[in-house]
Formats: sequence, structure tokens, C-alpha cells
Amino acid sequence: MRTSQNRRYQSETALNSPTSIVISFVINLFTIFQASTSAAQSKRQGQGEKEIVSLGLEERVGEDDGIHAAVRETAETTGKVYKQMWTQAGKKAGSRTREIIYILLFLADRTLATSKGTKHRGTGFNPEWLNMLQFKPWLYHTQHGMFCRLCRHHKPAPKKGATKRAFVEFGANTYRQDYLERHITKEHHQESIRCQASLASGVSVMDSFEPTIVLEHEAVIGGFKCLYWLVKNEKAHHTNYSKLLSLAELLGCDYFKKLKIDHRNNYRSHRIIDEMLEILSHEIEEPILMAIRASQAISLEIDESTDVSVSRQLDLHVRYMDKEGKVVNQFLDLVTVPDGKADTIVSAVKKVLLEKGIPTERLYGLGTDGAAVMTGRLNGVAKQLTDSFPKLVTVACAAHRLALACKDASNDVKYMATFRNHLQDLYLYFRNSANRTATLKAASITLGVSDLKLKEVKDTRWLSQHKAIETLQRNLSAVLGALAEEAEVRKCPGAKGLYTFCATYRFVAAVYLQADVLPHLACLSKIFQKAHVNFLHIKEQVPVTIQTLKNINEAGQTPLPGSFLSRLHEDLDDPQGLGAFNIQHEEERDRRGREVQDESRVGKWARFQREIIHPYITGLVKNLEKRFHNLDILGAFHVLGPQSATLKDDTVNIAHLQTLSRKCCPQHEKEVVQEWLSFKNHVLTGIFKNKNQEELLSLLASEFDEWANLYPCLSLLASIALVIPVSSVNCERDFSTMNRVKTDLRNQLQREHLAACLRISINGPSPEAFPYNRALETFFSKPRKIRCSNKSCRLCYKK
Repeated sequence: MRTSQNRRYQSETALNSPTSIVISFVINLFTIFQASTSAAQSKRQGQGEKEIVSLGLEERVGEDDGIHAAVRETAETTGKVYKQMWTQAGKKAGSRTREIIYILLFLADRTLATSKGTKHRGTGFNPEWLNMLQFKPWLYHTQHGMFCRLCRHHKPAPKKGATKRAFVEFGANTYRQDYLERHITKEHHQESIRCQASLASGVSVMDSFEPTIVLEHEAVIGGFKCLYWLVKNEKAHHTNYSKLLSLAELLGCDYFKKLKIDHRNNYRSHRIIDEMLEILSHEIEEPILMAIRASQAISLEIDESTDVSVSRQLDLHVRYMDKEGKVVNQFLDLVTVPDGKADTIVSAVKKVLLEKGIPTERLYGLGTDGAAVMTGRLNGVAKQLTDSFPKLVTVACAAHRLALACKDASNDVKYMATFRNHLQDLYLYFRNSANRTATLKAASITLGVSDLKLKEVKDTRWLSQHKAIETLQRNLSAVLGALAEEAEVRKCPGAKGLYTFCATYRFVAAVYLQADVLPHLACLSKIFQKAHVNFLHIKEQVPVTIQTLKNINEAGQTPLPGSFLSRLHEDLDDPQGLGAFNIQHEEERDRRGREVQDESRVGKWARFQREIIHPYITGLVKNLEKRFHNLDILGAFHVLGPQSATLKDDTVNIAHLQTLSRKCCPQHEKEVVQEWLSFKNHVLTGIFKNKNQEELLSLLASEFDEWANLYPCLSLLASIALVIPVSSVNCERDFSTMNRVKTDLRNQLQREHLAACLRISINGPSPEAFPYNRALETFFSKPRKIRCSNKSCRLCYKK
């Protein structure tokens, strides 16, 4: 009996000893720690998401973890009990044991203080985070850790790294505020925020829940934008496309990384660039072809040239009438032909018309440059196409005809032909030497002239001689001064020869003559070079120009007031200008040992007028009348103007109407005359009373006005009159674009790809207005390596 009591007493004493208390406290702490970390350990073993589902627990904002609540309750109870036991035991213990007990008492006090919510918070979830503005919209807490409401709702696909992420696939157990702030900066969290915002703004649910679709589609669209910008601005797209994508990535366009599927598929090869170029070209061309097919009158402008790789290119430019009665000009195609023969050109034109689906029964006009291969009477291009399409009206380019008229007039006067050649020699003399150019610049500064840059004279540039004369007349004294210095100081024979020719009365007078004549011809040339020029401009402007030239010729000994010739002698006497060169005493030089007797100024003027002014201007007038007087069938369209309606005798008007109807609408000759008799009354007294001919034709051609229904035959004739080209200047502009696109460094650009570049550069809208979504649909019409994650996407997964 006593033995059992002693044993019980010894046990109780052992339990109350400091050593037993320490051991018991450590065991309890280990039990608490093991219970509090069991969930986290199970998640690390891959059970996180499954455990959440299997437990069937609700995820509520601010819900306390039961395990952690038990841990805190156990910690409080344990702290109170052990604090009391250690206080009693410390009185009986030794000094070393007392130190251990005091340490444990300190830890117990910290545990109690933490459980009571003092300023030193213990580990675990802080409920105050749920009230913070940066965390409140998305954070919630469960027994399995912290979760993000937005990320779990939208679940953006992981772009790199682990597929299971904290706050999304499993709960986060790192209870620190900086860890929460770090989640806010994560890319998938930002993507979830954008998806939620798009849902609130009315974007489709599919686009919000699958942002990778947008990213991968946007990557393709971004590639199209970069390529289109390069081609529209006539840059080397093969060379610069990949560089532009890399620059965009560097500037923060990360979605371009979606184009890099693997090391072999990155959508930057020349093959895919050419394919994307064809898609862009197709999206521009298709609406144009649809408008052409819907037009009631179509015409073509054709011309051929040689590119930098010495390949012969045939350019086709189309003119058609839209439904509003306006003329539209568009680049149609560029075809490489093996030679410049008429049969080859005709075959190429017919092939393009067939491939593009252009209705040839509505083809009424053909504009050419007037070359022999185009306008040959027996077997020219115009003759062969007219045989195939009987309604076709062929016209030689008015701008080319004007240039040829000016050239022929100069060649008819011997001195003017030499004068033109010396203008070119003068340009080349200064252009080929930096020292000579510096001398010319110094002379211009000394004489107080500005904008001194001599212009080149070329037959292919219709306004080049006008610009050269304009610059030379303004800076003639500086040019003569520079030539004189080069001849006297540097003993340059070339400068001496040019100075001998230029420092004469005849040369200076010829410069002033052309300064009076060429502006009128340049104005006419600019009119003919407009994109929407028609026969009305020839009808109105050519007679005015001819009459102006006749007035200059008929002025006689007294030039017209305000003209350059009227101040010729005044400038020759100006000591600050031409007077310094004593030109009036050097009209001719000694030649072949014979001295030419100097004449008076009156005699020089009379001789110049007799030998140069009169024959030169007479030749100009003659050539203009010869090349523009006979407009053939175009003259018959005058019947649709207001002046024809005022004639009392309709015989001429009816004859013109019959000519037009036989050519353009042979089955409706009677209807044309009947409609015109009714239309005539509207012109005289009705709504068309105060309209000019161009306004009348536009109103008749418009399909939105009632006149097209009242007068269908006249409406067709009006459309034909407006679309028939009177020049081929649009082809010349196309060739200028071709020369900018196909350079020495890009000489391998050929066929459909060269045509695609021209189509984008000429016909394409601005990069901001291009329909990239249509290009995206065409791009995904073929199977692609790049795909979005949505299996139901109608673009990436075609059935």
C-alpha cells in the first residue's frame, strides 16, 4: 500500500518537475505545429486542388481556418497552464533550471500577447488584409490558404514556368503582405483584371474567358500591320519585317512572342512574308474589282517601261464611274512581258481582263502614250483591241502630245534647238564639280540672288525646261559671273565656251522669250497631268493657250506689258545685274577669222524677232492645232453641253448623237435622239439651265439621281465621256512608284509581288484604315501552326 502511494507521489513529483514541464511543452508545441502544417504538406504533395474539392468546403471571404483557430486556442490554454506551473516550480529549482524556466515564461508571455492581438502579429492570415483597397476586390481565405477570386474565375493560361500557380490552382500559405503585393504584379493577374473589365464593358464572354485567343490573333494582326506599314511606305519588307517585329517587342509588344512557335516556325521567313503580302494585296484589290464590275463605263490606260533589272513591264491603270457619278482611277496590274511587240501587249491585256473578271462589254476607252506600237494603223495595240472590243475609243496622251508639240517647235528653229542643248550643258558643267558649284554660290551671294540651283532639261520630264528657264532667268547674272571667273582665273576651256555662247544678246533674249512662253505651256501640261482629266479640259484650255501665244507673237516691236521681254533692255543696262557683262556689245563673236559687225540694239531686237520669235511661236501654234484640233469622236460629246442646246438648228447635234450611238450603243440610236430632245428643254429652262458641261455629265452619270432613270442612254453616254482617258499620266505615276519600290538593292522583286507592292502603295488606304480583321480571316483560311487555346474558335479550328 505504501509502496503504491510512494510511486504515485514520485510520479506526480516528476510530472511537476521543471524537466518534465519542458518536455511536455515541447511535445505540445510539436503537436500544434504538426496539425497546423498538415494541409500545406498535403498540397506540396500534389493534393491541393483535389483536397479542396473532396472536403467540399465553401470559399467565403474572411473565413477562418479551423485548424489555425484550434492552434491559437491551444496556445492560449497551454501558455496559461504552463506559466502557472513554471512559476511554482521556479521557486524550488536551481539557478540553471530557473534560467530555462524564465526563458519559457518569456515565450509563453509572447504567445499570450500574440493571441490577444497586440502590435506584434504572429504567423498566419491577417484578417485586416481583407479590408485593404488593393486586396479587397480579389483576396479571400480558406482552410487551404489564400486565393485570388479573379484569377480563379478567369483562369488565364500560364505562359511560362509551372502550370500550377499559387492563388489560382492551390492556396498560398506565405502569409506576408509583400507576397500579396507581388501577386498583383503577376501577368496572369493583370490579364484577369483586363478580362473582368472587358466583361463590364460589354465584350463577349468568350473573349474575356480566353484572353490567349486575343493575344495570338493580335500577334498575327500586328504582323500584318508591320508588313503593311513597310510596303505602304515603300520600304524593303523582306529585310525590315523581322527587324520591325523585334523593335516592337523591345517597345513592350509582348504578344509578338506568340509568333515564335519553335526554332523553325517563327512566322518571319520570306515565304510567309510573301504570303502575307499577297493577302494584303487581295484585300485591297477585291473591293476595287467589285466596284469596277458594277460600273456602267470602264476604260484603261496602258503603257510599258523598263525597270532597274532591265525587265519590260506593262502597266494597266483603270478608270471607272462610281454610283455617285464620279470618276475613280485605280492601279490595276503590272505585267512582265518578254518584248514590246503589239501582239505581246494585246495578249497580256486580254489575259489581265479575263483574270480580273472585268466585263469587256462595258470597256469604252483606251489611253496610250501615242507611241507607234500603240497607235499603229494596221497592227497597233489600239487597232487590235478595237477589233476585239468594237465600242473602244482610243486616245493618245494629251500630255505627251503637248511635249512633242513643244519639242517639234524648238527643232524647227535652228537656234532654239542649240539653245536647248546649251541649257543641258550648263547644268552638267556645274553639277559635275563641287568647286564650280562653290564658285556659282559665291557669285550668287555677291550679286544678292537666292535659290540658285540649275535644273536639268529632259524630254521625259514635261516641265523640266520651264523650271530650268525660270531658275536661269532669275540668276543669269550669277551664272555669267561664275563662268567668267572660271574662264579667266582657272583658264577652263569649257567655261570659256559656255560664256561665249551665253554672254550674247540672242541668248539672253531667248531666255526672256521662253520665260514668257513656257509658263502657259506648263499650265496646260499640269492640267493634262491631273488624274481626273477628260476631253473637256482639251476643249477649254487648248484654245486659250493658242490665243495667248498668238498675242505674244502679234505684239511686234513693243512686247506685252508686264512680260519678261518688255524689261529685257532695262535689265541689260542694269550695272548691278547684266549690265556688268557689257552684253549689248557682244552679240556675236569672231568666228573663222571673220568679224561680225556690231548692230544697234534696235537692229538686234528686230533681227531676233524676225529669226526667232516669229518662227518659234508660229511653230508652237501650228503644232498645237495639228495635235489637238481633231478630237475624233470626243468632239461629238460636245452635244451634251449647254452650248449645243442653244443652237436653233439641231442638224449638227443630231449628227453627233448618231455618231455616239453607233459607236457606244448601236441598238438604241432612236432612243438617244428622243432623250436628247427632252433633255434639251431641261438645259434651256429647267434645273440644268446654269450648269456647265462637266456638271451636266456628272448629274446624268449619277445612279442616285432621277436623271439616270429618265435618260438611261444619255446617262451611259455621259459616263463614257467622263471615263475616256485623254492621257496616260496615271501610268507614268505608276512607273515612278515602281522605280521607288524596285531599286538596285531590290532588283529581284518580280511579277505578282512587285504588283502587290505597287497596289498597296498606290491604292491602299492609310495603315490606320486598313481592314486587318479581314486579312486575319484570310490568313487562317489555311491550317496554321499558330493557334489559340479555344478549340471552338472559328478561325483557328476550321471544320
